[in-house]
Amino acid sequence: MATIIRKTLLHVETTLFEGGREAPTPLKLIAAIAVLKNPWAGLGFVEDLRPGIHDAAPLLGALLTQMVIDVAGSGENVEGYGKAAVVGLDGEIEHASALIHTLRFGNHYRTAVGAKSYLAFTNTRGPANAPISIPLMDKNDEGRRSHYLTIQTAIADAPAADEIVVALGASIGGRPHHRIGDRYQDLKELGHDVANPAAV
Repeated sequence: MATIIRKTLLHVETTLFEGGREAPTPLKLIAAIAVLKNPWAGLGFVEDLRPGIHDAAPLLGALLTQMVIDVAGSGENVEGYGKAAVVGLDGEIEHASALIHTLRFGNHYRTAVGAKSYLAFTNTRGPANAPISIPLMDKNDEGRRSHYLTIQTAIADAPAADEIVVALGASIGGRPHHRIGDRYQDLKELGHDVANPAAV
């Protein structure tokens, strides 16, 4: 089945002041977004989503990754990363999940930015102008709290009931004036191991 992308969007946000103080290094947040026809729209309950995944996910992964890199300047410049999908009201959450929870999508981004961490994510359902929230974390260090960020945006006319919004997010920098430490300090103080942070 052909992948029909209605439009793409770029969201770029630069924070210069935070907490009443100038940021030592401005924080740049980037979201690359595609609005596409839901590959399974109108088909009823589809048992095997793989054909649609194989058609759409690699294309979306490559397209959105390149959009991020074009703004960031290079994969090396990307520090935090994440992903999101919002399916329209006639679709299933599984349809949103299908397009972003596959290595055929995410590995384009991981390879381009040289990442080791898993891609933080949201997958939701909603109408046009539904919130798009892309959680971010450091691409190589899941415990680096300075890069726990969220990109928030919306598209006035998407997703339509038979569409899916798919997005990749990136940060250049972390939160200005971050001062809550990282999880490793907590683990040390609590006497817990990194591999078993809850000590269970």
